[in-house]
Amino acid sequence: MSNSKVLAADVASILAFALLARVAHNSPELPLNFVGWLDTAWPFVTGIILGWILNLAAKWKPEQVTPGGVAVWLVTVVTGLGIWGIRHAAFPHWSFIVVASSMSALFLLGWRAVAKRFL
Repeated sequence: MSNSKVLAADVASILAFALLARVAHNSPELPLNFVGWLDTAWPFVTGIILGWILNLAAKWKPEQVTPGGVAVWLVTVVTGLGIWGIRHAAFPHWSFIVVASSMSALFLLGWRAVAKRFL
């Protein structure tokens, strides 16, 4: 699988993650609309980009679950939650950390595990 397809799968995964988060938290303060969806997604997409830089620098194969996928996932979570914390001037609640970490792992590592099995 080419790097561009792997990167596209990572971005699509996080966009789906952000959309589901926006649907789950739809309220007048967090309306479900295109701008709100992008507002939720961009910190985590930034993390994907940084994770990919780490992968390329370390010469890891980003399509593999480990170490490439795990690196992308960890950098994505830390970056996304870090940006959230800076924007809100608060440390993310533990439940947000658990849900964001587990769901992004499911999305970012899950597609890799499925692809490894079937491709």
